[in-house]
Amino acid sequence: MSAYFVTATGTDIGKTFVTAGLIRYLCEAGQRVHALKPVVSGYDSSVVETSDPAVLLNALGRAVSADEIEHIAPWRFRAPLAPDIAAAREGRSIDFDALIGFSRAAIDATPGILFIEGVGGIMVPLDARRTVLDWMAALDIPLLLVVGGYLGAISHTLTALDVLAQRKLKMAAIVVSESERGTVELEDTVVSIARFSKDVAVIGLPRLPGGLNQHPAFAQIATHL
Repeated sequence: MSAYFVTATGTDIGKTFVTAGLIRYLCEAGQRVHALKPVVSGYDSSVVETSDPAVLLNALGRAVSADEIEHIAPWRFRAPLAPDIAAAREGRSIDFDALIGFSRAAIDATPGILFIEGVGGIMVPLDARRTVLDWMAALDIPLLLVVGGYLGAISHTLTALDVLAQRKLKMAAIVVSESERGTVELEDTVVSIARFSKDVAVIGLPRLPGGLNQHPAFAQIATHL
């Protein structure tokens, strides 16, 4: 099997959009696919159908039920804040070792392709000492880095790439997810980032009003998995 960690330069960039689109594309191509969103903040159980775990379950063709949500997203917090803060508001915390164990068990047990979607950006705190970066480093699987197309996204992306390189993390591809009401042309952002990404492919993904797998970019991303 192959496992990939889907991360981003920040929150609301498009991790779930990209992951769900890839799931649908790969499933239609006959691949076996599974996905996890282990840590979720901003989770409202009263509108579970619109949550990130529900989006992934729908893409996988699985029922959106309490058991299925628990299976792919065991650490859920209501406040739309950094996970450590959201957890503290509920008198809880994220057991980092348990998170790593959960992720590794899924990697070992899943046939086909597994996507582990992170939470927020690469440096979002999970507890008092560890961030998403530490989570990714502990797993040491290839990354799909999702970045935005807004003004400032290029600097944020190059900063993220520098940090990831310092930790010697492997990159599968960089996906530029076009930002809503962005003022920068998507292709300009792709070309600029590609000048600094060395051998890592940079793929532009326009905003799609319809089916998540109805764009050639998903096929292009899939070639780097």
